[in-house]
Amino acid sequence: MSGRRPSAGERAASRGVVAAFLASAAGAVGFAVTYGLGGNTPWEGVCLAVAFAGLAVGLAVWGRRLVPGGGYVEEHEGFAPPPREQALTAAELTAPESPVRRRGLLAALALAVTAIGVAALFPLRSLLPFDRARPARARRDTPWGPGVRLVDGSGRPLRPQDVPAETMVGVFPEGNVDAGDAPAFAVRLDPGRFSRPPAGGQLDGLAVWSLLCTHAGCPVRLYLKGTGRVLCPCHQSSFDLLAGARPIAGPAARPLPGLPIEVGPDGFLRATGDFTAPPGAGFWSRP
Repeated sequence: MSGRRPSAGERAASRGVVAAFLASAAGAVGFAVTYGLGGNTPWEGVCLAVAFAGLAVGLAVWGRRLVPGGGYVEEHEGFAPPPREQALTAAELTAPESPVRRRGLLAALALAVTAIGVAALFPLRSLLPFDRARPARARRDTPWGPGVRLVDGSGRPLRPQDVPAETMVGVFPEGNVDAGDAPAFAVRLDPGRFSRPPAGGQLDGLAVWSLLCTHAGCPVRLYLKGTGRVLCPCHQSSFDLLAGARPIAGPAARPLPGLPIEVGPDGFLRATGDFTAPPGAGFWSRP
């Protein structure tokens, strides 16, 4: 059997198996590179799909097209095969055109499995102590900063008079209206009612806070007029803006981060820095 030359179909199948394993290795390398450059969930998913699909296709084609099969029935004659059968099996498996050794299939398989294994190690670094602060750092750095103007959803810069009393106005950093960690809201309250000053300060009662609930990051969209309180509709967390935006009901445990503001020389509202704390879900700020 070892002297039989592979057919054209078997040679084509061998090339297909090698190509599938190489595609698997490329997908694993792509996942590692994407994760190492900062991460992109859709592309990481695509790379993992290519890696595992290539491995599955290669093994399937190898097993169905190259490994001999058949419905043979043989009575059991003992656990140790006769020496002649052992010699024939060894000769078959070690022959240059053996189904196991044919055209570097094992090398391609080893490359694919090794690449997937190495790629799987990259996410593990997120569990290491030196990398645990990365999510908090990413959440702490938002598009807000000194001199950034406050705009509405259409990108129109806002003046103090654009925020009526007892009205919640959504605000965004100019040029980054679509930034997921930057939405905020402005409310004008009676300065004499503050029992605790807003974390970001206030301008004649006008103060700005992050729109993201500190429980799970849902938008805090409901303002209870006259009470100085806002409500998150997702899990019913309530925040008292007159007492430093501290949570007074629901599962939220952190106050809403404030945004320090000023009136610029052009008369428009501007930020003087970033949020006073990382916005959104509270677990980002845990040590």
